Amino acid sequence: MDHFLLLAMQEVFSLNVLLVIVVGTICGIFIGAIPGFSIAMGIVLVFPFSFTMDSISGLALMNSVVVGGYSGGLIAGIMLGIPGTPSSITTVYDGYPMAKQGQPGRALGLGIASSFIGTILSVILLATVGPILAKFALKFGPWEITALIFLALIMVGSLSEGSLLKGLMSGVIGLFLATTGVSTSGQIRFNFGFDELTPGLDLVPVLIGVYAFSQMLQNLDNNNRKKKENKKFDANISIPYGTIFKDVWKQRLNLLRSSILGSLIGAIPGIGGTAANFISYDQAKKFSKNPEKFGKGNPAGIAAAESSNNAVVGGTLIPTLTMGIPGNFTMAIMMGVLILHGITPGPQLFNTQPVLIGSIYISIVIAAIFVLFSMIFLIRYFSRISLIPQSLLIPTVLLLTAVGSFALNNRTFDIWILFVFGIVGYLFTKAGVPLGPLVIGMVLGEVLEENMFRALKLSASWTEFFTRPISLVIILITVLTLILTVWQEYKIAKTSNSQY
Repeated sequence: MDHFLLLAMQEVFSLNVLLVIVVGTICGIFIGAIPGFSIAMGIVLVFPFSFTMDSISGLALMNSVVVGGYSGGLIAGIMLGIPGTPSSITTVYDGYPMAKQGQPGRALGLGIASSFIGTILSVILLATVGPILAKFALKFGPWEITALIFLALIMVGSLSEGSLLKGLMSGVIGLFLATTGVSTSGQIRFNFGFDELTPGLDLVPVLIGVYAFSQMLQNLDNNNRKKKENKKFDANISIPYGTIFKDVWKQRLNLLRSSILGSLIGAIPGIGGTAANFISYDQAKKFSKNPEKFGKGNPAGIAAAESSNNAVVGGTLIPTLTMGIPGNFTMAIMMGVLILHGITPGPQLFNTQPVLIGSIYISIVIAAIFVLFSMIFLIRYFSRISLIPQSLLIPTVLLLTAVGSFALNNRTFDIWILFVFGIVGYLFTKAGVPLGPLVIGMVLGEVLEENMFRALKLSASWTEFFTRPISLVIILITVLTLILTVWQEYKIAKTSNSQY
């Protein structure tokens, strides 16, 4: 293992890869700091640039954007009281009050340090737990993989915002989109007379449309309907390093607990940084001796929020790399980079591509270190990013989305796909239908079909899914998840009705 890590270090510490990491982290910080943007949008926008890169450089770019994005989200949250990303919502609870109390440097410094610690601890957990899970996953046959994909879709559907029915409907639509083109038996289906759809629906324009394009339409809509109030902004920020070191030391147990929680929650497909953010904040409040101080500028709240959402970075990679099940939307893009370079995510990856796995660990660590130092020394400049007017951002991003889609195959058809799915994403969001299940369904659709047919070829009886121990356990967990979600929704609806 040491030999492979050494080779991975040689790959990552090359000038080209380091430059990619630097550019990726800066882009991530910019995107995370802009209110209304999201890490998902950032990852989609830079994805086309990975086409011409080797696998290590492409993954390093994706990792650095994610790390920078999770850290950059704290800037707008602390300075303006507007979370830069959804996973920075609870950062606002204590970060913004601390900034209003005349301590913006302390709030930003603690947030930056907590983000760094969360990222590093999540990589350690990934490096230790990942290989163990990969060995266990080697026992999976097509029956277990099929059952696991159904579990992932149910979890994504049930844990996404909106009702269970809407989440499952979104996932089913994603599965349907994956059936476009040539089937496993070699027959052409659902191309609707378009030759461009015969190879299948390209993931990139769909992703860019569903997330980036639709998000810009929402921002444009919000900008037209309501002008956001101008908030005071302090450009003269200095970080009190001595105070930050004391804060970090006092919050050491909180940081450890929140980082572990963030990693574990991130390892569950479909949950993501927002849920980890809220759960870790809630646990920090429960363990605190002074819970009444939360929401009033408490350092414990900032530490819990920022360490947990950054710890999701390593957590989401666990199911993605070990079982080929993307932990969230950004990991679905990671899978796309791997597949683009002919690499199949799954348990065999740890045996066949140990240098690649090592490069993922190292690139995340380097990105975290670069984010730490760049944000500490350039925070007063990064803070100004959140003030960029939407009237300038929206047309720029829309242009970039069109260029990114066209770059895939150099054809205007992909721009039309982008436009169509941008409208679909906008309408889905308006209707409260989550977009995550659609993307995960589309990414996993081909894998599901392939393994289901393999299972039925090996044994024509469906009972094989229930007689194999691992497959049976996964099916039982799926059914239990479904029942619990329905029960929770019933209780919430009953409580809401009783209030009227």
